[in-house]
Amino acid sequence: MRVELDNLSKAWDGVVGADRITLEVADGEMVAFLGPSGCGKTTTLLMVAGIYRPTGGTISFDGRVVNEVAPKDRGIGMVFQSYALYPHMTVFGNISYPLRLKRLEKGEIRKRVEQVADMMGIGDLLDRRIAQLSGGQQQRVSLGRALVKEPQLLLFDEPLSNLDARLRLAMRGEIKRLQNDLGITSIYVTHDQVEAMTMADKIAVMSKGVLQAYDIPEALYDRPKTLFVAGFVGNPPMNFFDVEVMLLGGEFHAKNESLDLIVPDDRAAKAAAKEGRVVMGVRPEDVDVADDSSPRVEGLTLSAKVEVVEPLGREDLLGVVVGGVNVRLLVDKTKRAKPGDLVDLVFNMDNVQFFDPETEESLLWA
Repeated sequence: MRVELDNLSKAWDGVVGADRITLEVADGEMVAFLGPSGCGKTTTLLMVAGIYRPTGGTISFDGRVVNEVAPKDRGIGMVFQSYALYPHMTVFGNISYPLRLKRLEKGEIRKRVEQVADMMGIGDLLDRRIAQLSGGQQQRVSLGRALVKEPQLLLFDEPLSNLDARLRLAMRGEIKRLQNDLGITSIYVTHDQVEAMTMADKIAVMSKGVLQAYDIPEALYDRPKTLFVAGFVGNPPMNFFDVEVMLLGGEFHAKNESLDLIVPDDRAAKAAAKEGRVVMGVRPEDVDVADDSSPRVEGLTLSAKVEVVEPLGREDLLGVVVGGVNVRLLVDKTKRAKPGDLVDLVFNMDNVQFFDPETEESLLWA
């Protein structure tokens, strides 16, 4: 199923939940709606589901406007954050409930429930009550109940938020595998950028009801079009500095009271064309601590003091101060940095980003 949103809006008494959202989900794609709480992602999903009525714009399925079509007639399956299971029913009763509403024959119901349960790895749990299941098993039941309807569109509303980290990782892979195998068009709401980046074919980044960007994960990460997208997509988040970009001695420099770094010509030229200060963005993985493997480079190295070390396993996340400016960087744990250490930071400026401080739009990609 192809889904098209055209200037889709929703407001309550002057409060805007979604503001003129326009995007297209191709047949068989998984698209993530990503953003912080209150950004409009669930509001938009519930309009697609038919639970909320839009105050403007249209929703089309395969070219057919469905604004006035009842939720039960839209050919959708929905998986909720809270699972929304019936505790007095067994697993079989929960999964079969949509089919019983359609008054299918008992033999057909059992056949379809068993097929879906086996697909979800819960075929041996059909006689259990919901209270006897773990959180991961309950989420599989919820997903099975959505799939048993054989929907053309699957909608996920933060389905993994209640699971522990290890189980979230397993279920991410399971949901993506099922979606690929079945080829069902899917929309997945999440505030977790890792979920969005690893699962979705495309990501719609939202803030305050506005669609900030809609693109493949790699493009959002490497070529962010707004300051919000640059700061929200990526973990740890991008470092930002107010700088002036100027040509000195035949080289472009990004300078402020604490920084002076040489910037590649292809990145700096557009930023230098903007008069006054601009916002420079550098990702934590593009900063390293100087040693034999990352030697000092003139014009790309600054002295800093380590304030915080957060071990992440293979890497350490360092919080350092450069002349009063806070910088976060990811380094190999073999660097063995400790709070209080004085270190030299080496910046990789090949991936540096620049933004207009007033419009917050990229000076490189907008």
